[in-house]
Amino acid sequence: MIIIVCGLPGSGKSFFANRLAAKLHAPHISSDQTRKEMNALGRYTFNDKMTVYQAMAKIADQNLADGKPVVVDATFHHHTMRDIFTELGKQRQIPVFFILIMATEAITKKRLSSVRPDSEADYPVYLQIKNQFEKLDMPYLKLQSENDNIDSMLNLAIEYLTDAYE
Repeated sequence: MIIIVCGLPGSGKSFFANRLAAKLHAPHISSDQTRKEMNALGRYTFNDKMTVYQAMAKIADQNLADGKPVVVDATFHHHTMRDIFTELGKQRQIPVFFILIMATEAITKKRLSSVRPDSEADYPVYLQIKNQFEKLDMPYLKLQSENDNIDSMLNLAIEYLTDAYE
């Protein structure tokens, strides 16, 4: 199973994805962490981003080959980024689930004003990606991230994955 956790910078997707992966005993594959490991910080052209997504897909595929589900965390703001993973799911004949994390503008702005250990995204980057974010054209679970609702978000996600997987 591939679980895609997507959303705008500052939405709380990495915080959520990390905890979801722990609950599922699944590897958490983060675009921020992958970019760091590739020494690609500061590189954000479309082609640079696609290189990171392809590297994440390779990591995911290695884990899937070992029979592990994966939780993949990135903005996935463009359909070609999503297509890499839906295609991987088809090749492996396994389901791909999408979870879209949303947050209010006020919460997002506050989160992005703090230094975050793995992400370089700030408020101007958020605004840029918000303008580029393509609507998801597949089924997905939409979760609203607040400052104190991680447990309910995780419960809703587990319920969604369980219902959809059966």
